[in-house]
Amino acid sequence: MAEIEQRLLMLIDDEPAQSRLITALTSREGWRTLVVKDSETAIATLGTRQGMQLGAIVLDQWVPGEEACALIAELRARRPALPILMLTTSASPLLAVEAMRAGATDYLIKPVAPDRLMLALRMATTREAPRDELQPLTEKMPSTPDFDVMIGAAPAFRTALAVAAKAARGHGSVLIEGETGTGKEMVARAMQAASPRVKAPLRMLNIGAIPANSVESALFGHEKGAFPGAFDRHVGALQHADGGTLVLDEIDRLPVHVQQRLLESLQRGDVRPIGARHSFKVDVRIISASNLPLREMTDGGHFLPELLAIIGGTTVHLPALRERSGDIPALARHFLARIGEQPGLRPLGITDAALSLLAAYDWPGNVRQLQAVLFRAAVFCDGDALTAEDFPQLSDMLGADGAHQSPVQEGVGVMLYTPDGNLRPLEEIEADVIRLAIGHYRGRMTEVARRLGIGRSTLYRKLGELGIGDAA
Repeated sequence: MAEIEQRLLMLIDDEPAQSRLITALTSREGWRTLVVKDSETAIATLGTRQGMQLGAIVLDQWVPGEEACALIAELRARRPALPILMLTTSASPLLAVEAMRAGATDYLIKPVAPDRLMLALRMATTREAPRDELQPLTEKMPSTPDFDVMIGAAPAFRTALAVAAKAARGHGSVLIEGETGTGKEMVARAMQAASPRVKAPLRMLNIGAIPANSVESALFGHEKGAFPGAFDRHVGALQHADGGTLVLDEIDRLPVHVQQRLLESLQRGDVRPIGARHSFKVDVRIISASNLPLREMTDGGHFLPELLAIIGGTTVHLPALRERSGDIPALARHFLARIGEQPGLRPLGITDAALSLLAAYDWPGNVRQLQAVLFRAAVFCDGDALTAEDFPQLSDMLGADGAHQSPVQEGVGVMLYTPDGNLRPLEEIEADVIRLAIGHYRGRMTEVARRLGIGRSTLYRKLGELGIGDAA
């Protein structure tokens, strides 16, 4: 019973519909929700018996930014250890900085996907990952969708980009598989930018962010009066993307009955909105993204094999960050350069000790998590470079061994010696140097060749000999 009492969430929100939604979502993981409608009641509640049992606070930024930050600061002052998550419609990095400096644990942009909200709440209240992650940072800091500027020299990553870049030039469907945060949306946008449909419409539909009973309408549209609550006609994503590309994110969350309808629609090349008497011919390229391996889902009866055959003509497998930890230094420096361009922040360096610490962690949230952790560290850094001390949560979880280890071969630079003190083979050292150069110069192979002092043809020959993939 005591365990349940500790799982009490205070929601500061005056919107009944959203309050009901958040209450329902959090109840699935054992949270009871106490809803308060204004800041005065929230502050007063902290001093009550229920307030002493709170495990977290979720604040909807329904008040202007400065007032929301003042409320966060007041809540933090009264309960320093209590996680505070802020929901907002603003994608302003400056507001994110101000909210964090006031004491916000996380900053989520509405509409927020249920899974993202629950992950943020889970991470803020457990030790399974660094707290204060700012999951939607990629939405606040959009990047240019271009294969040439994607950071990473790991063979599995370069191979994935090579497959995606080749598929981008065609018209067939593509499936991008990878864990949350590995960069599936980034690759999908890069494919669109490199495709013959670059000037045609691009629509993105996140299946996981849509209530299950609304997914069919979101995809196919509906006519006025097609079902209770259908007060107006709605054009679905498939019809909106006619002539262009539709990205279906988290397609693994698509209900089976909607899978069947999508299969039939793609086979016929038309769309029939709910309640409509006639279908509309459409020409849409489908790029799907899945957090789970769809082949395994078909084996378990959760995904239609016929649909997988259509959408998975080409499959891109993005590796988890823990499988390419050698890319972490280049990624960290790249993200810090972008973070330094945001309002209220400045460019920062990063020490080798900090890079070693980052490389020692397995990053369950992958590249998105790394970016968010760097953002938070940059917000509170007073020096000119991030050090290991700027990542206290990582240090706590990894312990003394992780916090004070020597730079690892994959994480920081090129090691010349094996653990037994002997020199490593020249071929291995050369491969590491080339990987680092590709990462440092963001995959720009002409620049890599120039900086290494070799011809481009020689570089490509060495890539083949050393088994290093390339997307150029």
